[in-house]
Amino acid sequence: MPYRKLGRTSAQRKALLRDLATDLIINERIETTEARAKELRSVVEKLITLGKRGDLHARRQAAAFVRHEVANAETKQDAVQKLFADIAPRYVERQGGYTRIMKLGPRRGDGAPVVVIELV
Repeated sequence: MPYRKLGRTSAQRKALLRDLATDLIINERIETTEARAKELRSVVEKLITLGKRGDLHARRQAAAFVRHEVANAETKQDAVQKLFADIAPRYVERQGGYTRIMKLGPRRGDGAPVVVIELV
């Protein structure tokens, strides 16, 4: 199987990954389960690659996926603007591997393995 279903329908799964990707772009580090983080990694790496391309078509493709949430309240910068202006330029020299996953241990309620995923 090429990807994890995460116990959801395809629409729910897409919504979950959109929310997690937007949060990771805005906060640059989030805490989630290991399975979600591993799926999120491929989504975010593709978004950063779009950001590195930097043309209008790439910006519209990213905007179609990422939620339109404000990343920086002072400058009114949204998640797509942050991706293209701040995050993508950091990785111009880097060929992939933009995220890091660090294990934290089991979650208290159900024992699910919890990790921190962050931008390198």
